[in-house]
Amino acid sequence: MQNDLKRDRPRGEAPLLPIAARRTAAWCAVVLLVAGVIAVGVWLCVELSAAVTPVLLALLGSALLGPVYRRMVAMKLNRSLAAGLTCAVLVIVVGGAGYVVVSALVDTGDQIIASLKEAAKQLSRHFGAAGTSLDDLATNAKSLIGKFGTTAATGLLAGVSVVGQFVAAAVLALLLTFFFLRDSGKALAALRDWAPGDSAPQLEGMARRGFQAVEGFMRGTTLIALIDATCITVGLLVLGVPNAFGLGALVFVGAYIPYLGAFISGAVAILVALAEGGFVKALWALGVVLAVQVLEGHVLQPMIQSRTVQMHPAVVMLAITAGAGVAGILGMLLAVPLTAAAFGALHELRRHYVSSATDSSGPDATDSGPDATDPEAPGSAPA
Repeated sequence: MQNDLKRDRPRGEAPLLPIAARRTAAWCAVVLLVAGVIAVGVWLCVELSAAVTPVLLALLGSALLGPVYRRMVAMKLNRSLAAGLTCAVLVIVVGGAGYVVVSALVDTGDQIIASLKEAAKQLSRHFGAAGTSLDDLATNAKSLIGKFGTTAATGLLAGVSVVGQFVAAAVLALLLTFFFLRDSGKALAALRDWAPGDSAPQLEGMARRGFQAVEGFMRGTTLIALIDATCITVGLLVLGVPNAFGLGALVFVGAYIPYLGAFISGAVAILVALAEGGFVKALWALGVVLAVQVLEGHVLQPMIQSRTVQMHPAVVMLAITAGAGVAGILGMLLAVPLTAAAFGALHELRRHYVSSATDSSGPDATDSGPDATDPEAPGSAPA
């Protein structure tokens, strides 16, 4: 084909575009196509958020308590019974943790906001506009909370609608968790049946690797969040900072938003210590927060967090920013595990192609390389 084009082209006439420009144009077209597909997928998820959100929450719940379900199945329990008991454990764990966190935040929310305003006044005396802006932020947060409560109390219909949507999403997510746990084997079988050509093993490996990444993130982050919240709460209690349990609950929730959540919750704890005990206590609180962050970064993360979710901090921050732009706080919470799943699937895809290329080049490398029977050859194994 290329020879025919060369014969048809007049002698001495150069191609319209050089080969480098044509390759660049081809790659730009591929990037635009992939970006368009991703944009359409995100738009559909936002439009169908009432159905997509329970599915994503069910995946996170399945990833969090998947080992419990597998342990029950290994104990010869019926799959439906094991999935039902796992869902009951999920309700107890998530409901209990949610109740504790919400109770602590509700009981101490007013005191925390008042402490933030007092800290803002102290900062405004020393730093001027920065403290005034913080005071305005705390005041606005208080007014927004008051407006929300007033709206929920006066607009009964709107409040019932919001509560109804939340309850429906929670029930649907719980039911989907049950089916995801019980029928995970059937889902893999369906994936193998519908996979085109001989791509079934590759697609199954990508699905498993992506789900393992979500499992590693959920289990590791939950354990790290619990340890961080416990250490900071104990440190604040030792320093005599009031509302320590509410601040610890805030640290626990913020730990699910890597980097940004820890920074915000730690800053709130330091500001409360500043308002209640002055700069000396604030410096001690800063030391406690920094010590916990060092413990997390150098001990807890390497020991607990799975290697499948190790991503560069820049990638994590970009994922959180994109999630916040798409779905607010919920998007920030879901962005990192979904990004970890995508990275896990891409890593498995890359490993497949690398192994395929190695296998295809094996005979040639054997013919041109050193003798495998030579004990002095690099990489040769003794017989």
